Amino acid sequence: MKKEDKRHWSKVEYLHETVKNPNIHIKGTTSYYSNAWTGNFEESVVRYLYGDEYSLNTWDPIWHIDQLYIGAYVCIAAEVVILMGGNNTHRTDWFSLYPFTEIIEEAYQAKGDTIIEDGAWLGMRSMIMPGITIGEGAIVASGAVVIKDVEPYTIVAGNPAKPIKKRFSEETIKKLMDLKIYDWPEEKFHSFIKLLCNNNIDELIAQNSEYTKGKDSEYL
Repeated sequence: MKKEDKRHWSKVEYLHETVKNPNIHIKGTTSYYSNAWTGNFEESVVRYLYGDEYSLNTWDPIWHIDQLYIGAYVCIAAEVVILMGGNNTHRTDWFSLYPFTEIIEEAYQAKGDTIIEDGAWLGMRSMIMPGITIGEGAIVASGAVVIKDVEPYTIVAGNPAKPIKKRFSEETIKKLMDLKIYDWPEEKFHSFIKLLCNNNIDELIAQNSEYTKGKDSEYL
């Protein structure tokens, strides 16, 4: 007898373990969805993206499929919606919004790939509209509806979502982006945990320099 999967708010779903849609691209093994009250990530978060089991076995796409890219260390809270499928075949520049089957190909307009960059946090019940880029380390507040790209390390909230503040100064953000911490090897990243879970950018830069010098000396 199959053991019942009892949901609990402390349980998470690691995306690299569950995502099967070939149009969803997961970086690394650390990004997760908090699926305590809903189905899994593909069932409840990603909407209108060709490539799930049903669509693959039912029809062939007649247009280019926008892709979904999710970086490393991305935190996705419960009941988030990532809306794909371009304009969902509803043309706002036509008199009728209805997606009539005989003109469905002309009705579709792509919006481009959706990109959730490294270290971003999508708050509970937020919605990401098609073709949006959420920058590195950005925070989307609970219930926000994002219709424009979000800059790195920026907090947005509301409907439509608007910038509330930067998490750090522009100078610090530039230094942090230049470090490219999410492209570090896993071993290095984890050795820097205490500095990454802090806000001393000068110390982080100094220790990174020391680490790099040490690695370089191994090959001398």
